[in-house]
Parts: sequence; C-alpha cells; structure tokens
Amino acid sequence: MTQLTTVWAKEVLDNLRDRRTLLSSLIFGPLFGPILFVFMINIMLSEATSDVDELLELPVTGQEHAEELMIWLGGNGVEIVPGPEDAREAVSRGDVSMVLIIPESTGEQMRAGQPAPLQLVVNNARNRDRGDVRKARRLLNAYRNQVVAFRLQARGINPLVLHPLVIDEVDVSTAVGRALVVLGMMTYFILFSMLMGGLYLAIDTTAGERERGSLEPLLTLAVPTGRLILGKVAATCTFMLAALAITVTAFSISINFIDLQALGMQANFGPGIAISVFAVMLPFTLFGAGLMTLVASFTRSYKEAQTYLTVVLLVPTLPIIFAAIFSLDPSLELMTVPSLSQHLLITTLMKGDALKIEWILVSASSTLMAGALFIWLAGLFYRRESILG
Repeated sequence: MTQLTTVWAKEVLDNLRDRRTLLSSLIFGPLFGPILFVFMINIMLSEATSDVDELLELPVTGQEHAEELMIWLGGNGVEIVPGPEDAREAVSRGDVSMVLIIPESTGEQMRAGQPAPLQLVVNNARNRDRGDVRKARRLLNAYRNQVVAFRLQARGINPLVLHPLVIDEVDVSTAVGRALVVLGMMTYFILFSMLMGGLYLAIDTTAGERERGSLEPLLTLAVPTGRLILGKVAATCTFMLAALAITVTAFSISINFIDLQALGMQANFGPGIAISVFAVMLPFTLFGAGLMTLVASFTRSYKEAQTYLTVVLLVPTLPIIFAAIFSLDPSLELMTVPSLSQHLLITTLMKGDALKIEWILVSASSTLMAGALFIWLAGLFYRRESILG
C-alpha cells in the first residue's frame, strides 16, 4: 500500500503542477458542459414558447384582396404589415421571417366558394424563424377551418359531420417525467466531463513518460508492475472523481436557471439526487481510467495517445445516444452495459422512481469488472519488453 500510495501521490502532484492541464481537466471541461447544456436548453425552450407569448408580425402582399382574413388575423394577435416588393428575395436575405402573398383573384374565388390559393413564402433553413412560421400556419389553418364550417352551415350541413371521432388525449406523464425529454442528455455531459478529467493524466502517466524517457528508470524500481499500474490508475480516478463532483455540483446549480415551468415541466435534481448521481457514477471511474490507461499504453508519444483517446472517448458515450433515440427502459440485462446502466439509473432517479437493488449491484459489478479487465491487460503490456521500444 505504501508503494501504491507513493506512485499515486507522485502522479497527482505532477498533474497539479501543470496549470494548463489542470484548467482543462477540472475547470474548463466540468463547467463548460453544464453551462453549454443550460444555454442550449434555454434556447430550445425559448423557441418552443415564442410562438405563444410573442406578438406575430406578418408581412402581407395584397391585403386588399382578402379583407375578412386581415380582420380575422388582426383579432387573433397578428400585426399586419405591408409586404416587400420581392418577397422571395426579402425572405432569402433574412429581412423578414416570412411573407403572405394574396393573389388578386382570391376575393372573387372566395365569394364563389372556390379554393383560393395563398402563398406563404418562408425559409425553413433559418431555425429562429420556425416559431413564427409555425404560428402563422396554425392561424391560417384555423381560418380555413372556420370558412369551411360557414360554407357547410350555409348549405344546411352540420360541420360536425367532418369530425366523426373526438379524440381526447390523456397524458399520464408527470412534470418530472416530461422534464427528462430535455434533461435526458445530462448524463452524456456528466460522463464526458469525467473522461476529460482523467484524459490528460492517463496520457501523461503512460505515453508521456514513454516519450520523455522516464518510463524505463521507473520500471527498474523495486515496485511490482501491478502496483505501479494501480497507482497510475488511482491517480487518474482521483481526477475523474474531482471532475464528476464539479460537474454534478454545477448541474445542480445551473439547472435552476432553466425555465421548465413554462412548458409544464419540473426538474428533480436537488442535493439528494446529486449525491445519488455521484454514487451511481463512482464505478465508472475505474472503467474509464482503465480503458484510457490501456489504450494510451499502446502509443509511443503524447500526441499519438491524444489522437487515439479522442476517438476512444466516444465509445462509452454511444450507448447513451442509443438510449435517448430508442427510449430504452431500465432492465436487468441493460445493467450489464457500462455507461448505459449508469445513464438508465440516473434517469430513473430523476423521475423519482425507486431503484431496484439488483439493478445497482449488476451495474456496479459489471462496470468494475470491465475496468479491472482493462487494468489487468495494461499490466500485461507493461510487463513486456516492447513497452520500452
């Protein structure tokens, strides 16, 4: 234990002396993720609520050809403004979000009970205009349905014949459960920040020492190779745990700046949940540290290790993306997959549901076993003479 502690302390102190590495692994990475996450979610929420709260300004060309439509739109929260001469060019340049073009024949066709074409010129490549365009389409469809109802009544037909079924949607989701639709990817940022927290140390303690030529004298010391590897992995785990603590704390604070109540949602990420998330992610530190140490051991330079590990970092995060796409539910079989099991356990915690003890045990044991396997393989490689070649 004394030898292992000595190796661990040496690697930790060396990494603490490198301020740029420390800034990237424990400050920039763990804090940038939560800040970026909150910023992105707020933009999404703002776009989702903009078409409800804000007054819609609609440029219209040919207002005089559909006066009843203009009156109806004005009474439904739309500010009608004159349209530009060249609607396509104005929308393409981004001068206006859209233009409604009313042909000269519209009034005559409406009075004759014939279909009257309208043109709504939009640019679907501009994300910030989609909320206004969506609201304009909804209002125009509402006016069309109203005209249809009036025409049917004028012909003595009950408009309800067009609606043979009345479908009432019963939403059984909770405010906390709905919040996971936008907060479900939080675990991706937590896991990625953990890996980034130990990335530089894992590279420096393997490929870095090999490149500097300090690995050979280190291996000649009276320290068993297994303890040497464990000391290096323990140092990497230390920085991963520090990154995890900073990230979880940052999320628990920054999530309060997301206005989820505007969409009828509620975040469940208080201090108790934050501590539970930290505990759930603990086994993953050994998995991540072992994986990065193993991959870095095969490289001969710091730059080469950084290149390989940048790609390897994507592997543990892929199951989280699949879980979000296919809406996977927790099961005993899925608990055997590292990173995916942690993601499912965290989302279950955020829903407020109880965790099954077998889920926790299988998730922790499978993750720790995979991490131990990586460390054992790294130890085998360090015992080969080619490590110094």
